[in-house]
Amino acid sequence: MNRILLIAQREFLAYARTVGFWLSLLAFPLFAVLGGALPLLMRGADPVRAVVLIEEGPEATGLAAAVRDALNADVERREIRAREAAEKAAASTGAPPGSAQSALASLSAPRMRIVSAPTDLAASQPGPEQDALLRRYLTDETPKAERLDAVVFLTRTEGVPGARVWAARATDDTVEDFVRSALRDANRDAVLRQAGIDAAVVERADAFRPEIGVFSPRSAGGGEVSFKDRLPGIIGLAFSFILWSLIITGASILLNSVMEEKSNKILEVLLSSASATEILTGKVLGVAMLTLSVLIVWGGIGAAGLIAAAPSVAADVGSVLMTDGLIFYFAAYIVGGYLMYAVLFAAIGAFCETPRDAQTLMGPIMMVLVIPILVVQMALVNPDAPVVRIMSWIPFFTPFLMSARAPSGPPMVEIAGTMAGMFAVALLMVWLAGRAFRAGALSDVKLSWKSFAAAIGGGGR
Repeated sequence: MNRILLIAQREFLAYARTVGFWLSLLAFPLFAVLGGALPLLMRGADPVRAVVLIEEGPEATGLAAAVRDALNADVERREIRAREAAEKAAASTGAPPGSAQSALASLSAPRMRIVSAPTDLAASQPGPEQDALLRRYLTDETPKAERLDAVVFLTRTEGVPGARVWAARATDDTVEDFVRSALRDANRDAVLRQAGIDAAVVERADAFRPEIGVFSPRSAGGGEVSFKDRLPGIIGLAFSFILWSLIITGASILLNSVMEEKSNKILEVLLSSASATEILTGKVLGVAMLTLSVLIVWGGIGAAGLIAAAPSVAADVGSVLMTDGLIFYFAAYIVGGYLMYAVLFAAIGAFCETPRDAQTLMGPIMMVLVIPILVVQMALVNPDAPVVRIMSWIPFFTPFLMSARAPSGPPMVEIAGTMAGMFAVALLMVWLAGRAFRAGALSDVKLSWKSFAAAIGGGGR
């Protein structure tokens, strides 16, 4: 036992003492936060485009006013949606409505503003001279304060509105899309008026948004469904992805560690002082401690951030995890899932001396790992779907799918049965991987499925 603990300690410290490990550990939550905030930051950094509207000919009269009205209506809709989103966020997180609304203020910012046309541009006629003026106002030839982002020439041909849009950036289609939408609405209103239909009536009908309440006998209050009722499913899905990340991270570390020590002949030295079983157990335990450290740090950062930002949601998360011992189910599935895959990766590493060698067996295993991630999203919406229930009984998929299904309260026979099957296969994998690890560590056989299977079948002799 002492040798196992010494090997585990050595494996843990080999990575825990490196600066790169802690930097990558802390980088994940940072990039996760940036990933969520980046769209808002990009939206807030998006400049408000200065746009000039010019009506070409008396037929186009009224089109500029239609575009202005559409812009004002768009800003008003954005403000309403931002306010509603802020109120919902405040209701679900317990934060003051003002702070939530300020965080969403960038969503209601206008995408463009209409400015007066320069005198020379307004008086110009289509042709080379006008094109020269446009290029000057839309490029760096004009001082920044007078520079334009787009010029829109509004036309009406045979009663149908149209436009020519000159944009400072060829890839920026914001003004083009907005003008197209505004002219489409203006044309619709004109058609409705000609048919004797009041356009305001159609607008009110389009703007109608019915209030719909969702109720379920399984909700926390036995009536209307709230965010707290959806929270268990979200937590289960999060645990599935966390487990998947830990397995990929931990198993990869284990594979590289064993592969490196075999290529450097360190594994042979270790085998002179400890048995193959002790080395395998120590390495799996050491990397498990490493992944547990990752989980603790990520969990601590996430919990601290959630408590600071949304204390009521943090309390609900704690309540969900402690309901019916859900946290213990998650822990059991994490242990069983990690054990199954960790020993398999360690056994593969014992046959490899270069990363190229490992790719032969890693490809099929990664394909197996992708399958439950695709199915687990279905478990969030319908955890009792036949395909989800059937695949939950496959031990290699059990930890991921049952983590997602556990919050929905599956029958105890399914929880006990799938957990028993998972740990039975995990113990079988430990035994088979031990034989393969012993054979691979002491041989220079070229890696192949045939040699790997032969080692599993006779590695213990």
